[in-house]
Amino acid sequence: MSTTTFAYAGLIGCMSSVFAQQTIPLCQPPNAGEYLLLVVSPTANNQKQLRSALPPQLKTITCKYLNETVTRVGGFNKIDDANRWARYVSNIVGLSAIITTRPTTPNVQAQQQPPQQRVNYNPQALGEGYAVLVDYYNRPELVNSVQQVVRGNVGFVSYGQRPYLLAVYTTNQTEAYNTLQKLNNGGFIASIVDSRKVILLRSTVRL
Repeated sequence: MSTTTFAYAGLIGCMSSVFAQQTIPLCQPPNAGEYLLLVVSPTANNQKQLRSALPPQLKTITCKYLNETVTRVGGFNKIDDANRWARYVSNIVGLSAIITTRPTTPNVQAQQQPPQQRVNYNPQALGEGYAVLVDYYNRPELVNSVQQVVRGNVGFVSYGQRPYLLAVYTTNQTEAYNTLQKLNNGGFIASIVDSRKVILLRSTVRL
């Protein structure tokens, strides 16, 4: 009898766990001009450690972002504040964070479409560092505009099974955040992510 009871309880526990995982909501995007901190925290223990390390005035929500379970923190009005908390989370809790933003005046409204250069790639993962990604929209001139902001070539990558333009790949944190600031000021929707999770599809996009 006791064995059956424990087995039944274990089954209920597993079902509850699966149900809880399925009900994690999608992350709400940042407001215009806001910098949002998304901390990759796939386990309940990660989430508990993170919340215990953050002050109560910072609002935290567990949600889904690009197929990953993250803790949504903030947001922040200044990139320096988001950067400071990202470093704090990394040093104290040991979790990686994504900083994303939304321009005050959206640059584009079209549906996201991958560029035509998707075929005949030799995909390879980027190394350790920071990747600044820009949402690609079905507007060819967007690539040229990003090139003007970064004053260099723009690559094409995959992150979270979605295509993005690669504005900058660097091991210099300051350079990455400065680039994010420039792109935000230019009206682009950009994010800073862990470059080890980014797959490079083409180092230079040519229209």
